[in-house]
Amino acid sequence: MKKPVIKVELPETEKSNSGKSRRKFLKLGGLAFVGTSLFLTSCEPESEEFVTADARAKGVNNKRVFNLGEGDRAILNYAYILEQLEAAFYARVVTDTGLSYSPVEPNEEQILTDIYYHEVIHREFFKTALNSFFDPGEIAPDLEFDFSAVTFSNRSNVLAVSQLLEDTGVQAYNGAGKLLENTEFLLLAGKIVSVEARHASAIRDLINPGSQDFASGDYVLGTTLLTDIGGSDLAYDRATPPRDILAAVSDTGFLNTRFITNNIPTA
Repeated sequence: MKKPVIKVELPETEKSNSGKSRRKFLKLGGLAFVGTSLFLTSCEPESEEFVTADARAKGVNNKRVFNLGEGDRAILNYAYILEQLEAAFYARVVTDTGLSYSPVEPNEEQILTDIYYHEVIHREFFKTALNSFFDPGEIAPDLEFDFSAVTFSNRSNVLAVSQLLEDTGVQAYNGAGKLLENTEFLLLAGKIVSVEARHASAIRDLINPGSQDFASGDYVLGTTLLTDIGGSDLAYDRATPPRDILAAVSDTGFLNTRFITNNIPTA
């Protein structure tokens, strides 16, 4: 079968700003978020047509709920949800008149603007890829988010949430990569996670310039080998399973949409 050509184009509203040149694995420090369970399990079997259902899970109240699906489709929908979240957050930070807070450090606006456009490109890539391989009803909808708990006029608050999202994104891609069956998808996810890791490092440097917080033990795992040869024991980023990531995202309270996730790959 001939592979579809995936061409990503930014929405017009985002093109207009083109002049401006991610507690355990989800820890906000002084920020407190209380959410509800938006990621649900369903006793309905999965079939090729079953992408939305009258979910019978407790607390769903028989509302129609989107099913992430199974296999690679579920993983791509999962990544698409996370990229929508990040893009929506940065859209509130990067405004037509500058950042949502002031004052800012040198190059800070440029860094956050670049991150914003990266996340928009990632979001649009997954949207386009999903539309290229699957039917419309099998693709996660455009989501609505509630950022009322974020004080966008406060630099510390914004950067703490940014750090949360970027660190979470790295762990999410690391945990999902091994679950992908299509090697083309795996290659692309590997490229995106490297960008997310750079975002995480850049944000940590904005928070604590010149530090080594980008290699915080909260987010990376160690190796005996490096310690034995006299190096750092902080070797690589954690990999977190999709359901753990989704549960934590739900707990932030940012996401208003409910999903069925019982068929997302786990091993």
